[in-house]
Amino acid sequence: MLRVLKPGLQTTLQGAPRLGYRQYGIPYAGPADVVSMALANRLVGNSRDATCLEITFGGFEADAEEACSIALCGAVGHLSVSGTAIAAHETVHLNAGERVHVAPPAAGARTYLAIHSGFQANAQFGSTSTYLPAQLGGHEGRVLQAGDVLRSTKDGAVYSQTLQTPDAVRPTYTRAFALRACEGAETHLLAPDSREDLFGATFQSGRQPTRMGLALGGHQLRVSSDGKMKSAPVFPGTIQCPPSGVPIALLSDAQTTGGYPRIASIARCDRHLLGQIRPGDQVTLLHRTPDAALRDFKEKQALLERWLLSGRT
Repeated sequence: MLRVLKPGLQTTLQGAPRLGYRQYGIPYAGPADVVSMALANRLVGNSRDATCLEITFGGFEADAEEACSIALCGAVGHLSVSGTAIAAHETVHLNAGERVHVAPPAAGARTYLAIHSGFQANAQFGSTSTYLPAQLGGHEGRVLQAGDVLRSTKDGAVYSQTLQTPDAVRPTYTRAFALRACEGAETHLLAPDSREDLFGATFQSGRQPTRMGLALGGHQLRVSSDGKMKSAPVFPGTIQCPPSGVPIALLSDAQTTGGYPRIASIARCDRHLLGQIRPGDQVTLLHRTPDAALRDFKEKQALLERWLLSGRT
């Protein structure tokens, strides 16, 4: 059991995405970085989508009121337990009364804190994930606040093993991201020079990254649309281009439909990296055909699952 002392800028409970409800206008939600959450859960013996803390830009502190086992993955700066430094990507066993501190990371945006057996959370529409705009799931559908008490789903939250993530599957973050992407349904609406910029220029993430979308500035694209397209389905990873010419890459809380041209889509193999882009980061899109993107995804999935599924029956 953890008692929150400092919640940081935005800390929420996230679990599996909310599948099967997009036709009703309900977004997926779930972790902005699904890989980091899965890695954290693996270290404490959970399923990959057990409910975790998603900590945005660090600044989080909590006290363990009972002995428990936790793990931290994703964007990590200085981590400590009662003043003693600890490492990310390994199982940490906390005693009652110890305090865990997650400092702001220098690169990357979100840290995932998993506890053995997962955190208790409100399940709505088939998921415990927090969707803030509609106050669904998580802890009362809101960001965590000082004084909130978080409990594990089982009475005993101590894991019997101490594990470390293999180096081969540990993500590392800088302030520059190269993301594989495919053309979208309306890529043809881009002017020729803008199409070249889409897959050749370096963009810069905007100042207001959210779980809904990232603005990619630095190059204004020209698109032959008056902004009055019929609404069409959009998904996390879709890149839309509004009349301003500043593309927007959609994240896990993205709306279900949109009326702006869908000029590209981040390949599934790199979609989790969108959740780690922070303001001012550089973003380059690497053109891939759908077949090549599928091959890349299968290769990355196979690499990750050799670890995520190891030791399981």
